[in-house]
Order: sequence, then structure tokens, then C-alpha cells
Amino acid sequence: MARLDLRTRLLGRLLSAASVTRRSEEQILADQRREIGHNPVVDLLLGGLATGVAVRDTTAAGADGPVGVRVYRPTTFRGTPPLVVLIHGGGWTSGSLDTYDWLASSIARDTQAVVASLDYRLAPGARWPAAAEDSYAATVDLVGRGHELGADTSRLAVVGDSAGGNLAAVVALMARDRSGPAIAFQGLIYPATDLTMASPSIDENAHAPILTKADMLAFRGHYLAGQDPTDPYASPLFADLTGLAPALVQVAEHDPLRDDGLRYAAALQEAGVAVRTTTYVGMTHGFMAFPRISRAVPQALGELTGELRSALARP
Repeated sequence: MARLDLRTRLLGRLLSAASVTRRSEEQILADQRREIGHNPVVDLLLGGLATGVAVRDTTAAGADGPVGVRVYRPTTFRGTPPLVVLIHGGGWTSGSLDTYDWLASSIARDTQAVVASLDYRLAPGARWPAAAEDSYAATVDLVGRGHELGADTSRLAVVGDSAGGNLAAVVALMARDRSGPAIAFQGLIYPATDLTMASPSIDENAHAPILTKADMLAFRGHYLAGQDPTDPYASPLFADLTGLAPALVQVAEHDPLRDDGLRYAAALQEAGVAVRTTTYVGMTHGFMAFPRISRAVPQALGELTGELRSALARP
């Protein structure tokens, strides 16, 4: 395996102080109520907003009430761009629209698409399947509001990282199972696909920076709270995957979730789904969240947006 660089090791040490394993449910709920916002330090770490993108906040219909949505539109696009629904990561217990501004705005700019970033309900206040049902319901609602969004919702993709990758995969499954919107592409960035935690990389990278096996157990506990981890809408690896949209699966070498992504990509291919898989050597889980620290981000973003452009091009 490739050696981790010093910046990544230092970042891992810094973030370990805020590990979910050190937080009670009350502390997690309190953290969720805090607004991250933007300042020079936060933007240095998380990237800030990309230029050339207009941003506005709205809501969409979730499964049990409205959920927040932030819409990003490239300012130079002429015509009606496609729609990308972005579902953030954070172990189903954290993450926000603010912390995903860089990724969402960068996808909008480089794909030349309208990006709708979802602020679904989080655990432990809302256990599974709340996040999955919110994400699907909001996607359906947004697709029906193409004129308001200024987007061609007949050209639709879902993208997510980590827990958001899990939810993006589940939304694609739900859309197929429930005769929902036609999804043209799914971009899955180091997704969690097997909540039984049977992937060999979980033990291989049990003490990796950013995400550890102990973190994964804690996240799963808050999200599922003892519910069935083999339900396909919790662990999409256990689903019938036939008839799904083409996918890009990006994984990181030093990630406990690496094999979740690789196994899911192999299962998609076995089911006849077109899939591209890339392993980012020397990278840890979450590397796309730190564009000024992780050296692979330009390549990974370019691969993702290139695949999106191809998949969402007008026929």
C-alpha cells in the first residue's frame, strides 16, 4: 500500500478529537444544531464556494415534512442544464449544506449542471429509514419542479459520498422499485454499501486516519439502532441491482469502506450495469472533503464531473 502523506496523518489526528466514538447522543444532537458557516479557517480546510456559481436556498418535500435544499447553478450556462442531486456524507449523524458547499458548487461549475444539495434528517434524532426516505422524497419533489429550478429534470443524476453514497445508491434503488424518476447516472464516492460490515478492508484499515472501524460501528449504531442491516434500503449490496443507472464508484486505498465500494461495483457489473471503478492510491476515507489537503482531489473531481457530463449530455 502507498504511504500516507504527513498532511493526511496530521489531519487524522486533529479530527480524532471529535470522533463520534467520543460523543454521546446528546452531544451529537447539540453538534447538529450548530451552524458551521464560512470563515477563512473553515474555507481553508473545506474549500469554500467555487466561483462562477449562483447559490440559493429553498426546501423540498421530505418523507415527513420539508427538508432544506441548496441549489447551485453555473452562471455561464446558456439553455437548460441537467439536474444533479447531491446527498452529503457524515455517517448519517453529521454533515450539512455549508460543509458541502465546495463539492456541490464545484460539481455545478465543472459539470455545467444545476446541483441540488439535500439536508436530510440525521440520526440519532431520526433513525433509519428517515434519511433514505427523505432523500428519495426530496428527489421526487425536485424533479417535479424543473421549471422553478431552471433545470432539465429529464436528465437526472444522484451523487453522494460515504453515508451520502449509501443514500444515493438507495435512492437509485427506490426510484426503480417505486417507478420513480428516471436516473441517468449515480456517482458513488467511497460509499457504505454493507452495514453488516463484512468487507475485509474494515479490519485491514481499522485504525486508518479520518475513519476507523470503531467510528463505523458507532455510526451504524446511531443510524440503525438494532434494525436489520441486510435490508436493501440500508445495505444496497443486498439488493437486486438489475436495471439500475450506470455508475462511477470511487474508493480510497486506506479506507475501511474501500471494499464496500469495490464489492458494490462488482455486484453492479454482475447485474449488467455499466460501472467504472477507481481506487485512489494513498488516499483515506473522506479525502474529497479536503480539497486543499488531499492531492488526489483534482483527479477525482475531474473524473466525476467528466462522467456526469457524458451521462447527462443531450441525446
